Amino acid sequence: MLLELVKNKQPDVVVTDIRMPKCDGIAATRVIKKDYSHIQVIAFSMFDQEEAIEQMREAGAIGYIMKNSSLKKLIEGIKSVAKQIPFYDDAIITKDSVTKEEIILSSREKEILRLVGEGKTSQEIADLLFVAKSTVDTHRKNILKKMNIYGKTDLIRFAIERKYDF
Repeated sequence: MLLELVKNKQPDVVVTDIRMPKCDGIAATRVIKKDYSHIQVIAFSMFDQEEAIEQMREAGAIGYIMKNSSLKKLIEGIKSVAKQIPFYDDAIITKDSVTKEEIILSSREKEILRLVGEGKTSQEIADLLFVAKSTVDTHRKNILKKMNIYGKTDLIRFAIERKYDF
């Protein structure tokens, strides 16, 4: 059905899920990019596993949005991909989006990130480092900004998933 629609309508952007009846989104993306290389593909899925994201990228998708994202985020993604600018949901940290070498953190920020990865709260970190909680909060905000991550949940997930040896 999707491939028929693409063939008949020739859209600029296709939004597809990974799991669909008859033909999964990864296979559909491969066909779309092979037969209609000018069409951009964005995945819209509930799967945030790195493997699923990487398979969609390898198939030719240049965007990936989580289904629990806002309509505003989806529209932003579609507009970006239509301009051939890759777009990945803020809730997703892909292998290539942030690498250890690209992040320039101070030694204190590295220490705080390591402690965040251990599950420590800002107050616990402040107590361990003999600084004010507001100082830890400022460092956390700076880390978020440098790493282009939004929200403490994403920071915690990043620190745990990357198992950084700071």
